[in-house]
Amino acid sequence: MSSETDRARAMRKTMTPPEARMWSNLKRLRSEGFHFRRQAPFKGYYLDFVCFKHRLVIEVDGQMHQQDEQIRHDRIRDAVLAKEGFDTLRFDNAAIRDNIGDVMDFVVARLKNSPTLASLRAAVPPHEGEGE
Repeated sequence: MSSETDRARAMRKTMTPPEARMWSNLKRLRSEGFHFRRQAPFKGYYLDFVCFKHRLVIEVDGQMHQQDEQIRHDRIRDAVLAKEGFDTLRFDNAAIRDNIGDVMDFVVARLKNSPTLASLRAAVPPHEGEGE
């Protein structure tokens, strides 16, 4: 196993209470066809939660994300992910603790209104000599 995989596994085992609550709610979306992974390594980052099919990243932000240095880091990270076609939603711990229903309604609405990776590929015509 790579150290990246080992670190992701360790992070999964030590989720914060808001992350654990978010995860339990995101897992319920599988019945609707939305599959999330947690602490997924991608481009040198560990994504709290990601639905690769819909190119959606969900980050659960604690107090440290309000510090200037972390805000700059998060902006760069979000820009890197956007360049790869991902949308990033950020929710603070209090929103997950106090308004998980509203948070999940927002997530589901975003998922239902986002193109899937397959539909993005279908929008690109095949290369010469491919297709029909």
